[in-house]
Amino acid sequence: MDRISIDGICATGYHGVFDFEKREGQEFRIDVVLHVDITRAALSDNVVDTVDYGAVSQLVVEQIKAGPWDLIEKLGLQIADAILGTWPTVATVDVVVHKPQAPIPVPFSDVSIALTRHQQLHTAIIALGANLGDSQGTLRAAIAELAEHVQVLQTSPVAITKPVGGPADQPDYTNQVIKVRTTLGPHELLDLAQRIEANHHRTRQVRWEARTLDLDLITYDQLELDDERLTLPHPRAHIRGFVLAPWSWMDADAVLHGQLVSRLAQSAADTKDIIRL
Repeated sequence: MDRISIDGICATGYHGVFDFEKREGQEFRIDVVLHVDITRAALSDNVVDTVDYGAVSQLVVEQIKAGPWDLIEKLGLQIADAILGTWPTVATVDVVVHKPQAPIPVPFSDVSIALTRHQQLHTAIIALGANLGDSQGTLRAAIAELAEHVQVLQTSPVAITKPVGGPADQPDYTNQVIKVRTTLGPHELLDLAQRIEANHHRTRQVRWEARTLDLDLITYDQLELDDERLTLPHPRAHIRGFVLAPWSWMDADAVLHGQLVSRLAQSAADTKDIIRL
């Protein structure tokens, strides 16, 4: 995982056990390290694709000025939670709180506490398909590429399926479904899937055309989402046997829209033609 480090963010805060500390205040100094994938930003050279360290610094100052708290342990936790809550792409944050003017009756140079907190993990279902080239090899490669960024929890058996929609005379598809755990948000996971598709020369010229690789985000936790880029759960997953059948083979208890995926698979028009490998 890549890292963004910001050291020595300073502001006056009013934290401490003693009344005079809350009344008079003192300087606090904060170091933060953000563990985040910067691949997209490195490729785009666009600030919107990274974590704005200026905004992070301002948020840290806001937390220093908030409170007051008795303990710097509390201040450190507030900072970590605020960063993780504001930037879901940050997988882990390290925070060090320095209190160099702490009321200690002996000579010293600094007092500090350090803590590490992790982003909440999310579970997603991803459907994979391909019908050009070495389809089975492509799916294996795509799963391996996903595993570099997310934890692959389960992988379904491979299915050979007939094309649904799109131009006539397409080759049969190879399909799989996987379950992953990730710190990525839904749009970041979609970005990752599309980068992997591009690595395998995926084109989008004709709807439902033959393709080297297709990665569809089917569900993301229990999230319901509908925006210009992404609809969750996938709007057609409940009628697609080529998604439902391998998903049910992988997880007999899986549920979609309040129904067992296995029962939805039985009702899907294309399920009868699916071959399980």
